[in-house]
Amino acid sequence: ALYLAAAGVGTIGIADADEVDLSNLQRQVIHTTADLGKSKVESAKETIEAINPDVEVVCYDEFIVAANIEEIIEDYDFIIDGVDNFPTKYLINDACVLNEKAFSHAGILRFEGQTFTYDPTNPESACYRDLYPEPPPADAVPSCSQAGVLGVLGGILGTIQATEAIKCILGTGDLLVNRLMHYDAKKMDF
Repeated sequence: ALYLAAAGVGTIGIADADEVDLSNLQRQVIHTTADLGKSKVESAKETIEAINPDVEVVCYDEFIVAANIEEIIEDYDFIIDGVDNFPTKYLINDACVLNEKAFSHAGILRFEGQTFTYDPTNPESACYRDLYPEPPPADAVPSCSQAGVLGVLGGILGTIQATEAIKCILGTGDLLVNRLMHYDAKKMDF
């Protein structure tokens, strides 16, 4: 969101029902210690507006669920999946595919991350379900809070996602379509 605002993306929507917690700060640099206890969407809006007051920030102080996702994504050209749970990742994927919305998936855990882009204008574009047809069984994959995550991974993968969004909006360059970019921070290998 920081880079999209700095690039001048006109409207940015942010959905999250959580409040800023100390444990968020090592990877969610849009918030500061002064924001602890504040709504994440309001904190993000304040930071984005401080970077670029011409950006319209639309806050959805709610979790993404089946009942609200189509209405939330309806007015956006590109969706960025920055969620931390499999049910919501599949929900975002399915809603974007059904509604022909371009989106960028990313996931991070420990010292690794991955990302790809779905482009509905490309009939051969793979989606999340093409890579992972079904969610893993409950508790098969540890969460970030259980396994840990190197905080900078959110920035590295998020910056790649912002780049994909900007390229899509401008209609230029090659998107990460039908390619899964994997990043290993320990080996510094893409």
